[in-house]
This record gives sequence, C-alpha cells and structure tokens, in this order.
Amino acid sequence: MGKFITEEGLKKIKDELENRKVTIRQSIANAIKEAKEQGDLSENAEYSEAKRQQAENEARIAELEFMLKESTVVKYDKTSGGVQMGSKVMVKFSAQGGSASGGDGSEMEFQIVGSNEANPSEMKISNESPMGKAFMGHAKGDKVEVDTPVGKMKYEILDVK
Repeated sequence: MGKFITEEGLKKIKDELENRKVTIRQSIANAIKEAKEQGDLSENAEYSEAKRQQAENEARIAELEFMLKESTVVKYDKTSGGVQMGSKVMVKFSAQGGSASGGDGSEMEFQIVGSNEANPSEMKISNESPMGKAFMGHAKGDKVEVDTPVGKMKYEILDVK
C-alpha cells in the first residue's frame, strides 16, 4: 500500500523533481563537460565530484518518481468537522495527573500530513505517528490520550481547521 500525501506535499515533490531533472541535471552535465576538457580523467577531482553529484541526483530523482507513483493524494474535506489529513489541530496539553481543569494548559497547533512530509520543527506530524493516529477522526472539544515513550499524554482539541 502506498503512502498518503497532502496536495501541498505533492506540489513540493513535483517542484523538486522538476528542478532536479532540468536545472540540476544541466548544471552537472556542464561540470562533467568542463572537467573532461581538462584532460586526464583518472586524476581529475572535478570530474569525480561531478560524477558523484550526478549519481546522487539521479538516485533522488528515482526516489521522487517512486514517491509520486506510490502516493495517494488525500483531499481535505471541509464538510468534516473531524481531524483528517491536512488538518491543522489546535490542542491544549495537560500532563498526566494534572487537574481536571487542564493541567499545565500549554497550547500547540499541529498539521496532520503524510509520513514523508512530516517535519516536527514545523509542527507537521505524520498521520502514522502516535499523536497523528490519536487525533485522526476526533473533533473540536474531544479529549484525546496519546501513548508516548514517556507515558500517557492528554490533549484537548480546541480547534480543527
């Protein structure tokens, strides 16, 4: 089964693929041509480096093409009030054992994305992660418990966009 991806994630893959196929390929081809013109290739560091970059670029192109082929784009359903792929989820965190009024009450906003789009530093969490799985399908006002390596965490969903 393929991976799920948001429309935004699909666009990023297509843009990177286009850049690698057109711009980067041409720049590497030019570097190889220039290095060949310098003569003896056996001791030509520029040629070796350009060939390494070429192999790396072609491997990434193949990886991106595979991702496109195997990914299923999930469209955000605006009529659903529940958390889904592409949703931005505003939650209030309460530590386990905190008071019923919300514990420490820190608020965070996450976006639920496909696993190959996940980027915790941008608060983009995978639909396959423990938190992502726990939030999926829940709506504003729901309280959700998430099992994490450090124990159970409790979140209240404040808003779903």
